Amino acid sequence: MRSPRRIRRTALAALSAGVLLAVAGCAEGGDRTAKGTTGTAEAKDVLLQPLASPGPGPFTASTARAPASPAPSATPDSAPPSATRTVHRVSGAAPGLYSGSRSVAACDVERQTRLLADDKDKGRAFAEASGIEAVQIPGYLKSLTPVVLSVDTQVTNHGYGGGSATAFQAVLQVGTAVLVDGRGMPRVRCACGNPLKPAGTADGKAAHRGERWPGYDPARVAAVDPGPRAATSLIIADTDDNTWIQRTVGDSGGRDRTPDDPPPFEPDAELLFPSPGRPTESAPPEPTPSDPSAPREPTDPGPGEPSDDSGDPPPGDPWEFEEGVPDVAPEPTQVLPAEPDEPAAPDEEPMEAGLGDGFTG
Repeated sequence: MRSPRRIRRTALAALSAGVLLAVAGCAEGGDRTAKGTTGTAEAKDVLLQPLASPGPGPFTASTARAPASPAPSATPDSAPPSATRTVHRVSGAAPGLYSGSRSVAACDVERQTRLLADDKDKGRAFAEASGIEAVQIPGYLKSLTPVVLSVDTQVTNHGYGGGSATAFQAVLQVGTAVLVDGRGMPRVRCACGNPLKPAGTADGKAAHRGERWPGYDPARVAAVDPGPRAATSLIIADTDDNTWIQRTVGDSGGRDRTPDDPPPFEPDAELLFPSPGRPTESAPPEPTPSDPSAPREPTDPGPGEPSDDSGDPPPGDPWEFEEGVPDVAPEPTQVLPAEPDEPAAPDEEPMEAGLGDGFTG
């Protein structure tokens, strides 16, 4: 399993080398294997977009900033990628979903605002795709927070063509600079100013178009869901020293500080897949239900005496996280007492309530 620290270093190394290409000309070197068209947000084709690739129909030149210091050279992972496509739903409030450098903004928000203001047609298309009015663009962009993706992430991306925004599904490479809102949702891709929305069709069969990057695994892709409430700050991973940063929403890093109550795990812990908060050790095996038809040795010292013992010890942890289970705990099976004139029925095994996880795969 890949280490998030290795992922971030790989991504930032590629970003430092590639961001200059994007600044030099966003219209050059784009993905030529897929074209976004209006109404294709739910399409099965998914465009892979490396760090500096502008993609089809960029809105602006790149406003992504290179990291303050060079990152170590990228080393491709030795483990082969999975052939199964799996998109993991992750809450935008999850610590470590985003990363960055302390007091350094991943995007130049002021420049992004100027570029959209200079092209009225693109500004109107950007506002329409973002669900705002064109006059609201400056305030909207200032309300967003510049960060870096810590994992490969699927989104509904938008290109510009024919005077309007064109929607398509895309996977953005880990290390991509984005602007996120108060609920942790990616809203702008800084490489070319494209507006972003939540991923459409996440799982299932999909044709991947575009250039694959080293370490890309279709079974390790995140799709961000809104956090439970609008937050005033985000907990992101510091890529420089593997610590936590508390970044104020709408701030470019000037008010970064160490959280007063940091998460109880390290930023490089393998918790985003399948979920933050899921125990890293394997859960103990569930006890095997006894066969009611099979004879059972009596456990009581005398016949006919009632027993409060269920026969099997209860599990050590009643809350197990299971991948793919909705956020609803199943109702426990009702156990009726045995009739007084009949022998006691075989002990029922207690059911465990499955706790749904906001970070399921």
